[in-house]
Amino acid sequence: MFLKLFSLIPLLHIYIGLRLLSALPWDSNAIVAGALLLTASTVLMPLGMLARRMPEPRADLLAWAGFLFMGVFSSLLVLTVLRDLVLLLWSTAAAVAPDAMAGQGHIGDGLARFRERSALIALLLTAVLTMLGFINARRVAAVLKVDIPIAGLPQALHGFTIVQITDVHVGPTIKRGYLQRIVDVVNGLKADVVAVTGDLVDGSVSHLAHDVEPLAALTSRHGTFFVTGNHEYYSGVEGWVPHLQGMGVNVLMNAHVVLEHGGARLVLAGITDFGAHHFYPDQQSDPVRALRGAPDAVQTRILLAHQPRSAAAAEPAGYQLQISGHTHGGQFLPWNFLVRLQQPFTAGLARLGNMWIYTSRGTGYWGPPKRIGAPSEITAIRLVRAEGG
Repeated sequence: MFLKLFSLIPLLHIYIGLRLLSALPWDSNAIVAGALLLTASTVLMPLGMLARRMPEPRADLLAWAGFLFMGVFSSLLVLTVLRDLVLLLWSTAAAVAPDAMAGQGHIGDGLARFRERSALIALLLTAVLTMLGFINARRVAAVLKVDIPIAGLPQALHGFTIVQITDVHVGPTIKRGYLQRIVDVVNGLKADVVAVTGDLVDGSVSHLAHDVEPLAALTSRHGTFFVTGNHEYYSGVEGWVPHLQGMGVNVLMNAHVVLEHGGARLVLAGITDFGAHHFYPDQQSDPVRALRGAPDAVQTRILLAHQPRSAAAAEPAGYQLQISGHTHGGQFLPWNFLVRLQQPFTAGLARLGNMWIYTSRGTGYWGPPKRIGAPSEITAIRLVRAEGG
């Protein structure tokens, strides 16, 4: 997959160069500078994705450069394609209905002006989107409060709060300080439970242990609970699980706990990532197994699952709520639309049969430090009694 992607990167950069640079009213020096920047992007994007295999601090510098260029490239590619679609429609209309277009002025001159101005606009919009996206990604995630009505919720559990953080992606561009700011906000919410629903890290324990230390300072009434995401498996899950447990984090791998709260009880279960079996067959994600041994009398059952598509197996297992992440809400164009092709739920609260599913847009970001139209969040989920009991 990565080989195919890497082979496309140079071709797509050539496409952008031919379509935009050739249309700009620049002198030869400016055109050469633009071509050099596209060449740098072509080289640094793959290196940024492979940076984790290199020694620090070179790895972090390459990752920053590669991911920044990736963010610029993504917007530039989308805008170049949109520009070409407009040009195609204009040219087609001129060919099919020249008499109708004649009323709009000289067709050739208008099209030439549009080619030039639209190329400049594409560059300016790319710069603006990249800066805004960077600011949105690097700021501390806002707190999003969500009330979820649970049928048959005991009165003692009305108002029970689960604060969710997910998809932080501590790694080359997200370090200890970023995580510490998240932990400070979460602790200020005084939650009953803190849930970390996967993709905490992008790198090994040996590289990131120091940066993940703030997680040990998370405070809540019943503790911090963690489930694995796909990036934990890319990063060495066999090292991260015991490391997190040693920090006082409760790791739920197809398992559950029964929480006593004000005289009532709640089952909190967690499953391994949807694709865990590709790495370790014995860790296949299993919502049914996670409930094994749970008391039948406790019907308030909450599932932590990294990927929303686990819901199809979780709903018939008898859960009332699944809390997930993974999607980042798309993070930025064009992924906002493409993520829907893989996951049944993209962001926010949804219903599947008798089960609610909440999908967070993520607390950090992956890859390019860029968020457009999908703000990060620290989610304060409050269980409330459904109308009628």
